[in-house]
Amino acid sequence: MVLTKANIHEIEIVGKSFKSLSLKENDIEEFLRTNIDVILEDENLLIVGRQVKTKESSRSDLTAVDEDGNLVLIEIKRDLDDIKSRKEPFEIQAIRYAASYAKIKTTEELVEKIFAGYIDKYKDEFERGELTAYEKATRILNSFLEKNNAIKTFNKKQRIILIASSFDPQTLSAVAWLISNNVDICCFALSPLEIGSQLFIDINRILPPLALENFYVEIEDKVKSSESDSQAKTITRTYLPRMDKLFEWGIVKKNDIVVLKGFDSSEATVIDYKRVEYNGKRMSFNRWGEKVTGWSAISIYEWAMIKDSEKTLDQLRREKLEELQGENEAMF
Repeated sequence: MVLTKANIHEIEIVGKSFKSLSLKENDIEEFLRTNIDVILEDENLLIVGRQVKTKESSRSDLTAVDEDGNLVLIEIKRDLDDIKSRKEPFEIQAIRYAASYAKIKTTEELVEKIFAGYIDKYKDEFERGELTAYEKATRILNSFLEKNNAIKTFNKKQRIILIASSFDPQTLSAVAWLISNNVDICCFALSPLEIGSQLFIDINRILPPLALENFYVEIEDKVKSSESDSQAKTITRTYLPRMDKLFEWGIVKKNDIVVLKGFDSSEATVIDYKRVEYNGKRMSFNRWGEKVTGWSAISIYEWAMIKDSEKTLDQLRREKLEELQGENEAMF
């Protein structure tokens, strides 16, 4: 539904909880496993593990590798009650897991301990042919690292991402202190919303406190109530167009010079919809933004501009959407 002045006051926005929607932590975890890019826009993460068992017999939620070859630990809690009910603080648990991942020194070790088991668990998602799970995992990981020029920087550091519908002040205070001491950790809040007759998830980055993003992700009924007494829910995603679409529309083109709003010496040359060249090095749009600003994360669309343009990429894509909406309405 397109909001207009005529109908905006007629739409009721109601905050929901995952519990009231019969969604468990496992449901959120499974959604993020296959849609992790809704959390980190334009940053390519390779999921390599789910529910990885540690030596202490506890289990980490999701494990990924980022474009720099770092291992990324993703810990998920459904709501504040889940965080408070734990014997160990949310962030301390994540730090312990990250510390254990720091001991992984080679790609072979990652494949053997984590990734091969993941490939085997989700074998229907991978075309293995005659390859073993170990061989397939090795090929996927090496290809990912090679494409991102990250073989030599494999697991030089570890990152932590905490995800919950809300956070208690103690957790946020601890995370803020860790960030100030150069620990790569961030917090994202996922909040279900009912807008009119539809359900969405509002995704916001809480820490570090940069330009917060709002992505609304639709929750659809998987089984109709007439077919089952208890409605099963599944999460599907919708969000603003990304860089590939901006290329398709001609908003951004190869060899364009892009800059960051308010930052001198930020010029970079566009290579394709994923990468730019900055100071002689090729990197993702987000990595370029982080290197220029010194921030640990950035909403690149809200900061990047085509050189000599007065509008950000976010403004340009929204204008294009309005234009397309107008064309569609004119046809009917």
